[in-house]
Amino acid sequence: MPSKPRADKICKILQKIYPEVKTQLFHQNPFQLLVATILSAQCTDKQVNQVTPVLFKSLNTPADFAAAPLKSIEKLIRPTGFFHNKAKNIKNCARAILNNHAGLVPRTLEELVKLPGVGRKTANVVLGAAFGIPGVVVDTHVGRISNRLGLTENNNPVKIEFDLMELIPRRDWNDFCLRLIFFGRATCTARKPKCPQCPLKKICPWPHKTT
Repeated sequence: MPSKPRADKICKILQKIYPEVKTQLFHQNPFQLLVATILSAQCTDKQVNQVTPVLFKSLNTPADFAAAPLKSIEKLIRPTGFFHNKAKNIKNCARAILNNHAGLVPRTLEELVKLPGVGRKTANVVLGAAFGIPGVVVDTHVGRISNRLGLTENNNPVKIEFDLMELIPRRDWNDFCLRLIFFGRATCTARKPKCPQCPLKKICPWPHKTT
C-alpha cells in the first residue's frame, strides 16, 4: 500500500481510538505552555506537571522569569533534569520575549525558533496547543512510529516533519501527532511493542513485529 493511502487509513483508525486529544502539559496561557514544553525535553509530561504548579506559583510571567536569579529557577525545575541548561534557556527566552515581542509569545514558527531553547518541536507544540495553528510535532514516539508504519524513511526529525506534512492533511497535523504519541505510549512502544493486539497490524509494514 503506498504511503498516502496508508496514511489516510492510519489517520481514520487512530481518530476512532483517540477521538479527542490535547497536550498533557498543564498550562493556563501560551507562555506557561512554552516553559512547560522546554521542561519536557528528556522528561515525562507527568514529571513536568508535578513541577509546574509550584513553579508558576512563584514565577508566572516573562518578566518574573527574566528577573529571577538563575539559581532560583534551577531549584524550582530541578526534578525535570538537565536543569542548568533548561533554566538558562527559559530565563533567556523570557528576556527575548520581553525585549523583542512586547512580552507576548510570538505566533509564527520562524519567530519561535529564534528564542533560546526553542526548536521546531517545541515551536509546533505551542503553535498548535496555544494558538490553534497547524504544525507537525516530531518527538521520539512520532519518529519511531512513522518509520515503522512506512510513512517516512528518514531519522532526522525535520525531514520526518516534512514527510508527514506531505501525507497528512494540514488540519490534522497536530491531532495526528498527539494520537501517535498516545499510541506510542500505550501500544507501539520502543521496546516490546504490542503488535498482536495492535489495531494497525494489518497495514503496518514493519518487518520486526512481535508475535
